[in-house]
Amino acid sequence: MTYLKTMADAQLVRLYKDGNPDALSTLIMRYKDRIYTSIYMLVKDKYTAEDIFQEVFIRVMSTIQKGKYKDEGKFLPWVLRIAHNLSVDHFRKAKRKPKIQMSDDRDIFEVLNFCEPSVEDDMVTLERHEMVKKMLDTLPKDQQEVIILRHFANLSFKEISELTNTSINTSLGRMRYGLINLRKMIVEQQIVL
Repeated sequence: MTYLKTMADAQLVRLYKDGNPDALSTLIMRYKDRIYTSIYMLVKDKYTAEDIFQEVFIRVMSTIQKGKYKDEGKFLPWVLRIAHNLSVDHFRKAKRKPKIQMSDDRDIFEVLNFCEPSVEDDMVTLERHEMVKKMLDTLPKDQQEVIILRHFANLSFKEISELTNTSINTSLGRMRYGLINLRKMIVEQQIVL
């Protein structure tokens, strides 16, 4: 299975389609953090995010097995699109509009932090992250979404525009206004990050 880790996404998809389940496992391991994080940031609930994450890969498996996946070198954006759509569907089923809010029970920065800082660094970092979360929560939802997808899921603006069904310029504008609003809050509240 180690040799699979060096293969391109397209090769792994072909192997999975040809009956190698380890190829899909490799793809899941390669992208699970980014996909789960993007879902979690949208639904704001650990258990719902886990359910949607599983549903995403059930859809991925089904689509590939049926031969409906068209490889255009865009496996991750395709999977993130499925994740985004299923997250939105979750809110439609609950007859609520989707909200992007930061959760208080788990800090997303802990998931993304790969080094082991000191206890003092942890406390300072946690305090800063809480401030950033509170500021993000006050932004309009469309600005929150773009900032989260860009900075937490590491998507390009082209991928964000495809995922949110907007133009690249709209995504860029939302990012720009979101950052302007965050800077204003930082200055007004005299926050040191």
